[in-house]
Amino acid sequence: MEKQNIILAASAAFVIALVISYLLTPYAKKLAYKIGAIDIPKDNRRVHKEPMPRLGGIAIYSAFVITAIVMAVFNPNMHLNSEFKGILIGVTIIVMIGIVDDVKQISAKYKLAAQIVAALIVVYSGVTIDFINFPLVKSESGYVFLKALKIPMTIFWIVGITNTVNLIDGLDGLAAGVSAIASLSLAAVAYNIGQYNVAILLAILAGASSGFLPYNFNPAQIFMGDTGSLAIGFLLATISVEGVIKKAATIAVAIPVLALGVPIFDTTFAIIRRLLNGRPIMEADKGHLHHRLLDHGFSQKQTVITLYAISMVLGGSAVVVSNATSRISAYLVIAAISLLVLFGALRMGLMKKVEERKAKV
Repeated sequence: MEKQNIILAASAAFVIALVISYLLTPYAKKLAYKIGAIDIPKDNRRVHKEPMPRLGGIAIYSAFVITAIVMAVFNPNMHLNSEFKGILIGVTIIVMIGIVDDVKQISAKYKLAAQIVAALIVVYSGVTIDFINFPLVKSESGYVFLKALKIPMTIFWIVGITNTVNLIDGLDGLAAGVSAIASLSLAAVAYNIGQYNVAILLAILAGASSGFLPYNFNPAQIFMGDTGSLAIGFLLATISVEGVIKKAATIAVAIPVLALGVPIFDTTFAIIRRLLNGRPIMEADKGHLHHRLLDHGFSQKQTVITLYAISMVLGGSAVVVSNATSRISAYLVIAAISLLVLFGALRMGLMKKVEERKAKV
């Protein structure tokens, strides 16, 4: 398939998914009211003040599946192989458990169990992280093969990324916008390394997320709920394994880490913060980056746009890394991660001082 045709196909896929998601979201909203999938603000952690339907993820999921099938039918060069079929079955399980959670609020252990089952199905279909390519680690082949660790490593990656997207879904338009930016960044990387089918699938995911955004951006009319945030996270995790981590010639794992930098590092620092404070790592709090920006006087829109900008920079860095030589890529990744770690450490330190001052007053 010629590169120009790939760009046209990816653009068409993006637009089709966007339109389908946009058209289906009002129906998802009606369904949410009908089955009681309503987010009622019960604590000060929630930013919204009024009950809000939270089943928008059905529109995103439906747009992704429908568009992927349409592209496979009308594009003879795009094949839905066994790996993609496994991803499709897995994300369907995630959506089903998400719907139940959006209606009845099930416990975290049941959601985790469903995520592991979905991840195992994907692994069984052939989606695994077989090796890690890091140029500064010397080995005869240039790769560190995971061997017996490839299955647990893949499951850890899929479950971890699935939940990072879920954890940043705390402001109107935040998760949908950041996910769309990450999807487009990874699509560009997949295109650069010749993974054209994967690039189209990521363009579809970006379009499905973008089509939902007009209803979800502040002031939101509907939330994506766990149905959406878990499904998007699962798709980003699994597709990045199949199309980027397996095939990239540089620091493969680092590319999606950069593209998903905002949710990954926010979740990482949330875990560190809770451990330092002696709290359960799964306990919700108001310490996420978007909460901190709101505490500093940012409006919801300003906070979301700021995080969009950071995501764009990190996504652009992922594309640059995919095009650079191995050694340059390694240094770029180390520099980016070091800056993020420094930023997180400073933020945690500054907020601790602010909280100490408040306690004294």
